[in-house]
Amino acid sequence: MSATPSNLTESEAAQLSQTIEMFEVITRSDPSDYQSLEILKEAYSKLGREKDLIDTSKRIAQVYVQLGQLSSAILEYETVLQRFPDDKEVQLALKEIDARAHNFASSEAQAHAQANGDAPHPQRSTESHQTTHRIRDKAGSGGEIDDGRQSMQKVFVDSKLVSPGDFDICWKTPDPIASPPGVVEPFIQILNDKGIVQTDKSLKLIIEKTRLAYLPMEKYDVDLELVRSFPADVCRRWCVLPFDRMSKTLLVATANPFNRQVIKELTHPRHTRVLFFISPPLEISGNLKKIFR
Repeated sequence: MSATPSNLTESEAAQLSQTIEMFEVITRSDPSDYQSLEILKEAYSKLGREKDLIDTSKRIAQVYVQLGQLSSAILEYETVLQRFPDDKEVQLALKEIDARAHNFASSEAQAHAQANGDAPHPQRSTESHQTTHRIRDKAGSGGEIDDGRQSMQKVFVDSKLVSPGDFDICWKTPDPIASPPGVVEPFIQILNDKGIVQTDKSLKLIIEKTRLAYLPMEKYDVDLELVRSFPADVCRRWCVLPFDRMSKTLLVATANPFNRQVIKELTHPRHTRVLFFISPPLEISGNLKKIFR
């Protein structure tokens, strides 16, 4: 058995080991899930598992390359070189990225040269596009709460799994101010209770559409003190469970990953990033009922 790092208690080391075990399963099932790979990398780092840390950094960089995020891949590879400057695999990967970036730049320049001389500069066009989106976002918000209704409707109604009428009946928007008397049942649980769509089928559809990881909470040792550090009303209102934290990333179990409002409420005034995991609503509510009695 490996020794516990001196800066960790046995309990913290055990929790990290459990996190690693869970996320190794997740990343084996979806090797492109770089967010889960980031969680793994940090857990390996805290436990001093240098080889696993380096291997995971390389996997993350490879995913970035596949996604076309070359600058992120370069940064990831360079962190490996800081530890192992003579790593031949990383040196070769960086050369391949450099060649790929050079070829892309050349093709872009050629296309730009052949375009109409009055065409806007690519960078200015991008900036204008982003500015337009920001203006539209502000104008379209109207102070309304983005609880994911529109996205969930698109997922369930467009897939013909739920009729528009059934969707309207089953979607409940909680009062954002009043204290809920208990855990508010999420949409997919109401669908199940009304015999419209079974929860397992809803979860499968959401996972297919979002590519988020599935995490059964019954197999995870939830950090109770972390959960209690968040307002009970927020967790009950949106049926979410902040079950763990890795550095500045908050791991949250939910049955509605499109809910932007809950991200605002969980991260204010904290400066942190929320990483959603899809979990059965009854497992989330069961934990919340035990924790917030």
